[in-house]
Amino acid sequence: MKKAMIIFGFCIAAWGFVNTPIVKQYVAGLNHQALPAIKETDSLYQSIKNNAPTYEKPPSDAKIDRVWKAIPGYNGIKVDIRASYKNMKKNGVFDEKKLVFTQIRPKVHLNDLPASPIYRGHPDKPMVSFIINVAWGNEYLSDMLATLKKHNVSASFFLEGNWVKKNPELAKMIVSAGHEVGNHSYSHPDMAKLTAAHAREQMVKTNEIIEASTEKKCHLFAPPSGSYRDETVKIADELKMKTIMWTVDTVDWKKPTPETLINRVMNKIDNGVMILMHPTEPTAASLDRLITLIKQKNYKIGTVSDLLKEERIIINKTN
Repeated sequence: MKKAMIIFGFCIAAWGFVNTPIVKQYVAGLNHQALPAIKETDSLYQSIKNNAPTYEKPPSDAKIDRVWKAIPGYNGIKVDIRASYKNMKKNGVFDEKKLVFTQIRPKVHLNDLPASPIYRGHPDKPMVSFIINVAWGNEYLSDMLATLKKHNVSASFFLEGNWVKKNPELAKMIVSAGHEVGNHSYSHPDMAKLTAAHAREQMVKTNEIIEASTEKKCHLFAPPSGSYRDETVKIADELKMKTIMWTVDTVDWKKPTPETLINRVMNKIDNGVMILMHPTEPTAASLDRLITLIKQKNYKIGTVSDLLKEERIIINKTN
């Protein structure tokens, strides 16, 4: 016990000595004179420092847009000069592919905004999402899931509660394939015409059935036919769900030709776009080609939740 007390006392004394103002000032002086002082005279270090502003972007706050309603924030990026220098030191030449970035979060986040529908992701984020509303079309689901798997693409499936009740195994299949599931009401009513109590009942009942069948909680709600009123959005928000709309509609329920469907989407493809579709014959037939064309334009395809995240996708200097 006495030996332990002596060791403890020694540690306290050592800590006190190291943390004196004189020692701190001395250590700070050594740090200042060490690596940075050497690098300041290094042409590679100077090149990284001088080029850094070209690649840096300020963060973008989430906001309510007059047209697009709620827009998520997007991280800024800053060049980590020391880490980048270390990454390039071996070859001794500036290489933008070896730049190391740190991400800077915005001050205002999507959750800070008042309840509002979301029609798209951030306009600077090179990602798009597939919104697949499911209340029918079982015969086309397997083909669509196979195509998504082939391209390693995750989509967001918004499931009608009554459909899940009748097809729990298909709902499980969607989740097992790695896709996101959301709430699409219980019986596909016109949500804008429902009383608050009935709207809440539609959402709660569907959440319970989806969780019971897939063990997944819903954080997203897509109103049938895009029909809602402000109260609908507030109820979803109270249930911890964001109301999701769309940017581009395939109008696949009208059975267009695959070529028409593809052109309809590709003519409007852009950063942050959310593409509405259903399990239909034209969608199943065009999905493979559609994914290929979207990827050729260097857009990533992710779930709605992925699209709404603030993390910046860094593609060299073009992002």
